[in-house]
Amino acid sequence: MKRFKKIAKWTGFILLFIIVALTALTATRQDLRFEAPYPNIKASTDSTTIAQGKHLVYSMAHCADCHSNQNTDSLSQLGIEPTLSGGRKFEFELGTFYSRNITADEETGIGKLTDAEIARTLYYGVNSKGQTMIDFMPFHNVSEEHMTAIISYLRTLKPVKNIVPENEYSALGKVLKAFLIKPVGPKGTIPKKVTPDTTAAYGNYIVNNVANCAGCHTLRGPTGDYIGEPLAGGNAFVEPGLDTLTPPNLTPHPESRIYDWSKKNFIDRVRMGKLIKHSHMPWNSYKKMTDDELTAIYNYLQSVKPAKTSVEEK
Repeated sequence: MKRFKKIAKWTGFILLFIIVALTALTATRQDLRFEAPYPNIKASTDSTTIAQGKHLVYSMAHCADCHSNQNTDSLSQLGIEPTLSGGRKFEFELGTFYSRNITADEETGIGKLTDAEIARTLYYGVNSKGQTMIDFMPFHNVSEEHMTAIISYLRTLKPVKNIVPENEYSALGKVLKAFLIKPVGPKGTIPKKVTPDTTAAYGNYIVNNVANCAGCHTLRGPTGDYIGEPLAGGNAFVEPGLDTLTPPNLTPHPESRIYDWSKKNFIDRVRMGKLIKHSHMPWNSYKKMTDDELTAIYNYLQSVKPAKTSVEEK
């Protein structure tokens, strides 16, 4: 009995030591710096480039749906562009996060950042200090032409002073940030230009590099890594007091939500905008895409591997 108590005592000491050591090590790894190249991106004052950037920002890239704390849906219905001054709150198991101010304000926005710093953040997932960012904005393979257009438009935004709270990682989030979360960069070579058309190839580019459809329509693990079949749905959004919404399967599988939809059905549905008030889908941004862009997306979705959703849709 005495021997058992002695073993239990030393086991407790060892476990306590491991916990204290892990906690201390986690704390020292919260501000790790990562190297990433500075892309040769320079904002343009060309009106056509700026107009292209504005279209991207308010349609397929849906920047306003995260970088505004206003009622973007109501403003969109009125034809008013939301102010991209950040501050929208997102709560996850990893912690509480706030979208950044991306207006030209020098104190609280991106006014002091260079074009290359902004491009590096979007391409390589590190902020201006070189710290890793959770991959909420996977624009890693946006064409150089589109990146130039987006930054060119952001440079035209009226400066809005809005002090956004710092992100707050939970205990789990701090551990994952310290040891598992790394910057995500481009896959292969970043294209200089992508020719817009109605092909599945261009739809692939929009879906996977600009609109971030996989972010919700592909099942993800605790650290945000994809663990399900591409675009087969399965990420449940659970909010207290509201119906659970699960982004549906978008593949050509017979059980897919859009299995028997025609191109017209698909475009008509997007044009309707948001029908479920607490839906996380940026419907009112996506409906600003052109018919050709939506046709390209439809054609791409028809070409992906049919896959069955691994969890029940809501």
